[in-house]
Amino acid sequence: MGGGPDGPDGGGLTAQPRPPGGLPPLRSLGQHFLVDKGIARRIVAEADVGPGDTVLEVGPGRGILTEALLDAGARVVAVELDRGLFAYLSGHLGGREGLDLRAGDALKLDPASLEGAFKVVSNLPYQVTTPLLFHLLEGHPAPDVLVVMVQREVADRILAAPGTKAYGVLTLGVTARARAELCFTLPPGAFRPPPKVRSAVVRIRPLPDPPVAPEALPAFMAVVRAALGRRRKTLRNALATLDLPPAQVAAALAAAGIDPGARGETLDLEAFARLSAALADAP
Repeated sequence: MGGGPDGPDGGGLTAQPRPPGGLPPLRSLGQHFLVDKGIARRIVAEADVGPGDTVLEVGPGRGILTEALLDAGARVVAVELDRGLFAYLSGHLGGREGLDLRAGDALKLDPASLEGAFKVVSNLPYQVTTPLLFHLLEGHPAPDVLVVMVQREVADRILAAPGTKAYGVLTLGVTARARAELCFTLPPGAFRPPPKVRSAVVRIRPLPDPPVAPEALPAFMAVVRAALGRRRKTLRNALATLDLPPAQVAAALAAAGIDPGARGETLDLEAFARLSAALADAP
């Protein structure tokens, strides 16, 4: 993946297939390839992948994780943006039973095309981790579980507590829909070339009864982005970007039991849900 280990970023497809021999990482896509087969098998185990499972893999890169998934008996839908890597994978793994290799952008993938329940097991492209996670969690159907490799800093943001520096839109966007946990971390030496950042594998389980109802999620996220888009600003000032009458914002804060002088980064998920509901109900 490149951008994150072993897959490309969210830009356009590379114009020409690259020679399948060396397939050097593309700097333009920030590619770093996972080379440790033991780690690939461990990722598969963290997702409890077995025969009969359908797995979506975004950015299969050189296919080390793809092979581990196929060895576990899964049907693997692998979506690769880089034409050179797609050509290489077609030749290297194209004959493997259970592989559905697709060229294209995973941000445009319709989960319904996977035809039933599925898991996501992937070394996510680091440049587009957040939009990819939101796209997958918002899909219909949502995956049963996501076990994904991300930059360690991103893992910290997903798992952050209110009031910490890492706490933000990504934290709340994930926890409004799912439960997340850290599986393990990886050293740069697990990749070629070694990236300048550490990586981590996280497990994210979408909840059947999430804290924020799907129909309320757009309004909830709008409030979160407004409150956290201007860190260190009081909620009274930060929520001005919602373009609502100040009296309506003040009334909603009072109804939700939230101090208008508080800062957004101090609010937990429940407080944001109360505030979002109060703003929606305000006259």
